[in-house]
Amino acid sequence: MRHLILVLFLAACASTQAPPATPSLPDTCGVGAYTYLIGQPATALEQVLIMQEVRIIRPWTMVTMDYRAGRINFKISDQDMIADVSCG
Repeated sequence: MRHLILVLFLAACASTQAPPATPSLPDTCGVGAYTYLIGQPATALEQVLIMQEVRIIRPWTMVTMDYRAGRINFKISDQDMIADVSCG
């Protein structure tokens, strides 16, 4: 009887469903045009003309928590590489 209870318990704990997909955020700032910069040196930004609000976020930079749909955020890694590009 104990074995049956253990089997039922373990079966109840097992998950057969795939994890839910992460919802993609809408591209409100045109960030799709700049994703090719990910993995390039931060100096690559000097050669790109961006005619909208931009925020460069380095590891030691303090940033506000406000969200601006039209702003492009470029996150720079410790190795001075562009690690991520996002709206906000």
